[in-house]
Amino acid sequence: MARDYDSQLLESVAVRRRRLRDALLFGPQRIRRTLDENLGKVFGGIALAAVLCAGCVGWSFISDRMADGGGFSGPRADGGAGESTSW
Repeated sequence: MARDYDSQLLESVAVRRRRLRDALLFGPQRIRRTLDENLGKVFGGIALAAVLCAGCVGWSFISDRMADGGGFSGPRADGGAGESTSW
């Protein structure tokens, strides 16, 4: 029973401190606080999407190169850079 009371007391103190900190930082601008929190989530999502897109492009490039010639070709003896592609 005492442990439940202690954990409840610690949790309520933590909540109170968080509310006081938020009130000190943002004051009456509660809408701005939620906007700032959501803005961080949006930028995080955009960064994650960019990383996923780069991974897909890289995977596509590697699989395309492997399918064309069976692997990457190194420099040729005549000074060329490998397979030539025509557009």
